[in-house]
Amino acid sequence: MRAHWPSLPLLIAFTALCATAAPSLDNQVSQLAARSPQDLLWRRDGEHAHAQGHDHGHDHHAQPITVLNETEVLMSHAPTPDSYWSLDIDRVHPEESRYPGLMGLHVFFMSAAFFGALPVGIALRSTRHASHGLATILFYVFVSLGLAANGLYKKLTPDITDRWPLRIRYQGQRHSSQGYVVLFIAVVLSAFDLIALGGRLVAYVNGVRAGQDQFTFKGVWQAVVLDRAEERQFGTRAEYTGLISADSDELDVAELKARELEGGQPTPQERRARLVTPINTDYSPRASDEHDDDQWANDDSHHHSRYPQSAASERTMFEHSPRGSIHSDDTLHESVPRSSWSGLGRVGLLKKVGSAIFAISERGLVFAGLFQLTSGIVVYTGGCRENYINGCLAHLIKGGIFWSYGLVSFARYLGAFSELGWAWNRAPSKSYVSAEFVECLVIFVYGVTNTWMERFGAAPGSPYTTKQVQHISIAVMFWFAGLIGMAIESKRVRRWLASSSAAALPPATRSQEAVAEPPSYIASFNPFPALCIGITGAAMAAHHQTYVFQIQIHQLWGNLLTAFAVLRCITYFFLWLGPPRSILPSRPPTEALASFFLACGGLVFTLSTEEVTFAAMRRGHDDMMMFLNVAVAVTCLAFCWTLGVVAFKGWLKSHATRTVQFHSSA
Repeated sequence: MRAHWPSLPLLIAFTALCATAAPSLDNQVSQLAARSPQDLLWRRDGEHAHAQGHDHGHDHHAQPITVLNETEVLMSHAPTPDSYWSLDIDRVHPEESRYPGLMGLHVFFMSAAFFGALPVGIALRSTRHASHGLATILFYVFVSLGLAANGLYKKLTPDITDRWPLRIRYQGQRHSSQGYVVLFIAVVLSAFDLIALGGRLVAYVNGVRAGQDQFTFKGVWQAVVLDRAEERQFGTRAEYTGLISADSDELDVAELKARELEGGQPTPQERRARLVTPINTDYSPRASDEHDDDQWANDDSHHHSRYPQSAASERTMFEHSPRGSIHSDDTLHESVPRSSWSGLGRVGLLKKVGSAIFAISERGLVFAGLFQLTSGIVVYTGGCRENYINGCLAHLIKGGIFWSYGLVSFARYLGAFSELGWAWNRAPSKSYVSAEFVECLVIFVYGVTNTWMERFGAAPGSPYTTKQVQHISIAVMFWFAGLIGMAIESKRVRRWLASSSAAALPPATRSQEAVAEPPSYIASFNPFPALCIGITGAAMAAHHQTYVFQIQIHQLWGNLLTAFAVLRCITYFFLWLGPPRSILPSRPPTEALASFFLACGGLVFTLSTEEVTFAAMRRGHDDMMMFLNVAVAVTCLAFCWTLGVVAFKGWLKSHATRTVQFHSSA
């Protein structure tokens, strides 16, 4: 008992302290009981300000509003200033002269340049047509007229008017400077054309001086202007070189393989052809090329008569395949067919890379024109200013990517890029990456960049909001799903994944003919691009918004993107059952619908910006049917344009190359 006496004073002091604090504790308990359960919960992002009427952001527990609250909008956004649109269209005063027709001419001429003359010029270049130079000149004429109309409009439109004292010019806009950058790139590409033209002229003059050629105006036109020196030398178009392989046995074996893929039974003659045809693994590119060139030059009629008789011989239409490579789809360990990049010296490799960069840059100008059209609409209407800028850019850029992706997918359905095997066909050559690899690469780059862009405008050190976590997680999904998709498309990774089953074979039975690949190895079945877009659509369809109309329009384009993913998976399902065996475009109907839903969803995505939805609600146009019908109409117009460009290029190809007869493989 004595041992506990020293702690008694501490116990008495603690009891007195509790008795003193009891009244304050009772007051705190009563205050907590008086508070509502919602006040006791941890508030989500934006709910503190919204509860006080200062936030227009995401309140995940609030009921969506049906009528626009202008007071709340002005608490989080500055008033929308006047714009060219408001002065030219909305509030026209009879005493003032306005010139919206000049802006219309600017849009018309620039659209004719980038969506008319430029695609036509690209198609003409692909066939080395004589009118390519005319299309280039027409492009610059349209650009000059468009710039002149824009300059005249700016000259006649003052910065400050008596009736509208606000400054209407878009401060800080980059539409003009970016447009000049695009035009500079176009001029650089045209300069390369002129340099190449000068080089061909010098080479032709040197050949005439050396006595290797005779000067004629037709020779200058063919060799210098059209760059068809091979046609003059060999008496045939350069595109015909290597059109058809001279090995008739290879064609028979290819036809046998195509018939086996269909499930048909080979004839006895075909079986004998297969038995007597060895696999030549000691392929010599130079010897084979010389042999094929000699056969082509000396026996052209033989090739023309044999070509339509073999379904599988269509694979040699663009680039002849080496002897023995016809079995490359049947074995795991067969030697890889010779790529078009192999055997090139440093100069040849640089030319090959330069040609690829030139082609990508030239086609990229069309999409740059689309970006300039979008930014021009923004500047003319005065949108995306101040704190609207981040959300506006996100919708315009991402929606524009989906829109462009849909147009390219529709072009693939029509038959564009069939020479690369991207038109749901069997690739004529094995030296190109698959379309799914390119899709996954774009998705990967998109995810890597957007992961860090979602914090733009956030204060340093501020916590991550729910909205930021939502968007960053989607970007991370794009990042790693694209990486997985690229790995699946790698032939080396596929070989690694198949090494376990191949290693299980007894060593005595391991040979080039021991393991046969399944028919599905012919094509690419990569679901990750569809997975990324489908999950993005499903997530954004459930994205909470402040107003009912905003929720509805997000659900619309989210469901459209999800429909694309479902249809792409259906395409893979049917192609898995029957892989493409011809180099001709197979045109699966599900891809036509999928590309339409993707493009339409991207356009609605672009129209779902906060500023556009506010403007629609102010004018009484917050109608889902109107938005959907407008998006469908514009998408149909764009698809007609795509069909026209692809068909025009195909028409040029059909007139530039020898007519090929096709036969039914049914």
